[in-house]
Amino acid sequence: MVEPAEMTLDELRAALAPLLARHAAFDGWSPEALARAAEELGVPADRARLAFPGGQAGMVDAWFDSIDIAMAEAFPPERIAALKIRERIRDLILFRLTAIQPQREALRRALAVLAMPQNALAGARLAWRSADRIWRLAGDTATDFNHYSKRTILIGVYASTSLVFLDDESGELAETRAFLDRRIDGVMRFEKAKTRWKGSSAKLPSLSRFLGRLRYPVI
Repeated sequence: MVEPAEMTLDELRAALAPLLARHAAFDGWSPEALARAAEELGVPADRARLAFPGGQAGMVDAWFDSIDIAMAEAFPPERIAALKIRERIRDLILFRLTAIQPQREALRRALAVLAMPQNALAGARLAWRSADRIWRLAGDTATDFNHYSKRTILIGVYASTSLVFLDDESGELAETRAFLDRRIDGVMRFEKAKTRWKGSSAKLPSLSRFLGRLRYPVI
């Protein structure tokens, strides 16, 4: 393992991210939280600041990235392969929320940071990145319109579930789990209905073919 004093800025950023979250729960995503995380890791605060040129949004970015990395490590291909697609998405989201649970206040403060007008683009980018990583871990290889629609829908599911999670005082996140199951059930019903509609619409007469025959009648 690389000693903190010998870490590159990227390595330092990754090492500080989870420590930052613990302190951000009390001090917010602030220089004070970063200084405390640096002290805990054993590096000068000035050097730690160099690893986060993006300020508050950069700190949140690093924390979310660390959660994504932990998620990928916890779900190797053989574990994913044993699950149905619905279970894959559910378990990946629940892993993230369970990992965040000890720093739930840090998440609340992180969302407040990303809600600031100057961080709107960063927030959208981070939401898309996490949704993309979840779908890729789940085995999605779509490159057409479905690639974008799946991720957009997942962002909505994850965002709404996160809001329930922030105020969930039930044992073992029972309320969050139940809400997530309902949201996923709703998405699955929609996808099934969409598939049936596509199948039935393929059998409908073509409007363009009909108009063409009006112009060039079959003799």
